[in-house]
Amino acid sequence: MAAITVHSTLKPGPPVPFVPREEGAISWYACGPTVYDLSHLGHARNYVSTDIIRRILMHYFDYKVNFVMNYTDVDDKIIIKARRKRLLELEKEKPYTPEEIRDLVFKAFQAYTKNLPLLAPEDAATLDEKNYQERKEAAYGVVLAGGPLVPETKPGDAEAKVKMHLNNMDAAAEALKNGSGLDAAEDVLLPYLDSLYKETIDTSDQTIFTNLTKTMEQAFADDMEALNVLPPDVITRVTEYVPQIVAFVEQIIQKGFAYESDGSVYFDIGAFEKAGNTYARLRPESKNDTALQEEGEGSLSTALGGKKRSGDFALWKKSKPGEPYWPSPWGAGRPGWHIECSVMASDKLGEQMDIHSGGIDLAFPHHDNELAQSEAYFHDCCKGEHTWVKYFLHMGHLSIAGSKMSKSLKNFQTIQDALASTYTARNMRIVFLLSRWNDGVEISPDMRKQADNWETTLDNFFTNIKARLSEVDASSGIKDLSLSEDAGAKGLLEDFEQAKKDLDAAVRNSFDTPTAMQVLLKLVRNANIYMNSSNPNVQALESVARWVTKIVGIFGLDASAQPPYEGGLGWSSATASNKASVDPQTAVKPYAAVFNQVKQEVAALDLSSGNESIKSLLEQQNPDSEFAELEKNGEKDAEKLALPFIRATSKLRDELRATISSGAALDPKVKQAILALSDRIRDYDLTDLGVQLDDRVDGPSLVKFVPAAKLIQAREEKAALLAEKARQKEEARKAKEKAEQEKWEKAKLPPQELFKNDAKYTEFDADGLPTKLADGNDVPKAQAKKLKKEWEKQKKLHEEYLTKFGSA
Repeated sequence: MAAITVHSTLKPGPPVPFVPREEGAISWYACGPTVYDLSHLGHARNYVSTDIIRRILMHYFDYKVNFVMNYTDVDDKIIIKARRKRLLELEKEKPYTPEEIRDLVFKAFQAYTKNLPLLAPEDAATLDEKNYQERKEAAYGVVLAGGPLVPETKPGDAEAKVKMHLNNMDAAAEALKNGSGLDAAEDVLLPYLDSLYKETIDTSDQTIFTNLTKTMEQAFADDMEALNVLPPDVITRVTEYVPQIVAFVEQIIQKGFAYESDGSVYFDIGAFEKAGNTYARLRPESKNDTALQEEGEGSLSTALGGKKRSGDFALWKKSKPGEPYWPSPWGAGRPGWHIECSVMASDKLGEQMDIHSGGIDLAFPHHDNELAQSEAYFHDCCKGEHTWVKYFLHMGHLSIAGSKMSKSLKNFQTIQDALASTYTARNMRIVFLLSRWNDGVEISPDMRKQADNWETTLDNFFTNIKARLSEVDASSGIKDLSLSEDAGAKGLLEDFEQAKKDLDAAVRNSFDTPTAMQVLLKLVRNANIYMNSSNPNVQALESVARWVTKIVGIFGLDASAQPPYEGGLGWSSATASNKASVDPQTAVKPYAAVFNQVKQEVAALDLSSGNESIKSLLEQQNPDSEFAELEKNGEKDAEKLALPFIRATSKLRDELRATISSGAALDPKVKQAILALSDRIRDYDLTDLGVQLDDRVDGPSLVKFVPAAKLIQAREEKAALLAEKARQKEEARKAKEKAEQEKWEKAKLPPQELFKNDAKYTEFDADGLPTKLADGNDVPKAQAKKLKKEWEKQKKLHEEYLTKFGSA
């Protein structure tokens, strides 16, 4: 059997063989979120893709995975957001007059222009809400129109940041115009208040920060559950590891790879490399990228000095007023960002782990710094360079309009909003499955359409195969079927075996889910073709459907499915709750009610005296006993429990339809009642319960379970279409009627009177044709010829009128 290969950022190029440290087991550390704001689709891309790989390793390849994830709950972004939120609360408590509030907002508005230097050049007049729009268009009109800041380049993160700042300025300018107060200008006010009062915040009580992080941590966990992402086996938090972080830093200093400076501790890249180690192994090309280095250090650390080299990074930061702090040998401070993961991962997984993962934007400097400081901690001069991580997996980021989706750029859609408006968890996961996990993704309408089509194809396949199986089970039973003489089934099973091989090859090739998804789609399409052939072998179709069910379960596409994903058929509704937990009596109550109502109405039609089939159904059908047997046997599937009542209802309806098609002599009112009842059962009674009846000419109606919302939407769309057609027909009728009225109104006029009231003419011949123009000249020959044609047309029309209506 072929080995598993994986794209590891530590070894650029083609995927490399995946060989864990321990056979059958995998140790894995995933960088978790910095919990300062709600998670967005970029996070979903990272964590869903990670979850897909984890599920494949666990449930396809049967590895025992120890999955550790952290929450970063100490970070510059957390400090800034929590502190600013508190400062705004304090500001709102002050007894400001409206004029003082406006003055405060205006000062914040002015100060914010440092983010948009083209708005307020030194020689320009003071920027205010009155000239803001004009200045904005002049300075950044090209960017707002989708162009780049720098000519002949592509727009990206810099342009997205400009748009974000302009949006904030827009809100503040509007607040200044209408006097709407502090809240409307919050985004420009917060940094201004922070610049004035940040050092006044008492951070000895760290609840100012933990209240934020705990709230956002819970929101993230809720989002992951909603996306069907498996929870970590172990969760770590920075605030729970500060003593261990201090000890870790001390050992790095003792080994000569870090130094203290003015209360902060920095990693010594030069000493690390001099000892034979490699720095920036993930992104060597970014080693001297000062912008990325500064971003990695955090916006609150730019004023910290004492570095030997600009690239050296903080392991421990001296806390300034307004920042949280913990004791250390170097004074009150807080952990650097990168050291957090090194300490927590090493504590849980030891000196080497199989997999470390995160978003590609973390590769440098975060993950490169993690590697350096961890390998420095475990460095043994006698053993050479230490390998802390065997395989580094980086998920491609999600883009919007060419820019990375980012909280800091505010160009994101939260997961909560996406699930409430444009996605289901399944649909979102399909989008990510259709892309390589390590490639960037820009969600486009075409990609969404491809995902929708893939989901619909499988959804319909599961619905149809379950309908076929229930139909067979209701008659002869599936065990009576044989594959021995069915060439079509043999062909399908050959496709099935090839699909298994192709999918196995795909997931072994660095978890190539796009190829795997196409394998599933191709197999389902082949199965659909065979299903629509004459007398298909349902047993062969069932085998395919159960395997497809297992794979989509492994991929995490069914939140109700449980490993090892054997024995199931189809997936649950993407929006439905778990029906298996419903009490059987409760589950079937609406279906039983429909059957009893339909039975009463069919009996009231009084057809049984001349129709033995209907009489037999009314007297002998006993779905209650069938249900009782299922309940006694412990059946928990709500659809299977409901089937006896649905089948009984469908059979009555089939006999009503047969009565009509048989040509039997029926009272017109009875016939109309039968048709109306038949349609109502199909279009309302069962549709409202999520049951679709497919009428067939040569057999009983096929029963399908489809989400009620989907069926109701289709019914409403059909009704709307019919209503629109009726409206258009009525409009056409009225237009035709109006045209007829206008035609005959015009036809009343004799041709001799046609031109008499036209001021352009002054003299006419005996037939009423103009001979002189208003200026006294004769009517030109060409014009006279044209007038003659009009006269003849009116003559003909008038004669038709006289024939139809008599004298005018």
